[in-house]
Amino acid sequence: MIEMDDRIDLIVQNLKEVYDPEIPVNIYDLGLVYSVDVEGNEAKIVMTLTAPNCPAADFIVSDVEYMAKKVEGIESCKVEITYDPPWDRSMLSEEARLELGFL
Repeated sequence: MIEMDDRIDLIVQNLKEVYDPEIPVNIYDLGLVYSVDVEGNEAKIVMTLTAPNCPAADFIVSDVEYMAKKVEGIESCKVEITYDPPWDRSMLSEEARLELGFL
């Protein structure tokens, strides 16, 4: 049986398998995910995109929802897209900076 708090960690782990198709780094290490919460059997994810007019937005949100619902006990997922604060390179993880050649 998965503990309640472990579900957030498992969702984050799954989100590391979601990629922006134009960038070879997962959305979590890109710094696009601002928060992951679980209330009951619903995941709530607040995230941003690299640009407001991102052509892959629908694809990325669908993947986020799918990967969250892969976790045992998660039946639904609400994804909120925000641009406050706007994404910039400072949000990249160290791994992402290395991968993209920014270190």
